[in-house]
Amino acid sequence: MFTGIVTAIGTIAQAEQRGDLRLRIAAPLDPARIDIGASIACSGVCLTVVDRGGAKDAAWFDVDVSGETVSRTVPGMWAESARLNIEPSLRMGDELGGHIVTGHVDAVGEVMLAEPSGDSWRVDIRAPASLAPFIAPKGSITVQGVSLTVNDLRDEADGACTFMLNIIPHTGEVTTLGALRPGDKVNLEIDVLARYLKRMQALAG
Repeated sequence: MFTGIVTAIGTIAQAEQRGDLRLRIAAPLDPARIDIGASIACSGVCLTVVDRGGAKDAAWFDVDVSGETVSRTVPGMWAESARLNIEPSLRMGDELGGHIVTGHVDAVGEVMLAEPSGDSWRVDIRAPASLAPFIAPKGSITVQGVSLTVNDLRDEADGACTFMLNIIPHTGEVTTLGALRPGDKVNLEIDVLARYLKRMQALAG
């Protein structure tokens, strides 16, 4: 389980295609606090640590990325030198600063607008029709592993929707979101509470 509060930006140092894709990710973490078998969210994708090393603030960890995961996430995001938002899994006693995030990508969205808005960065993202019923103004959504609040929402004629975000300067600096541009693809995970409410509504008839 995660909260969508990114703690570091990592970089894919090595990518090797085996049976699955083996990645070595470099990140400013403490390897002593990375356990083999631990879960780490990488731009919104929950991955399992299979090896780790390095020094404090200059750690590396290895993960395996299945073909299924590659097919359901942003194209090209697993290439060498790609930057990833990193969040270790929630520990007992940690602050729940964002919202409950599972690390399972529901769909890939597309950035339609990215422009300054005051000191912040306005980003509009188009989500597919399959996700539209789960997105609401002032609700939570995870974009590239970052917990964000939907400012506004526009439903599209084809059933898709475009939702608007406000990226404050701090968030833009400590995550990869400050570099988003129109046409970029992003991993989306809907709020788990919205998922359950939709299911309850469907069963209620």
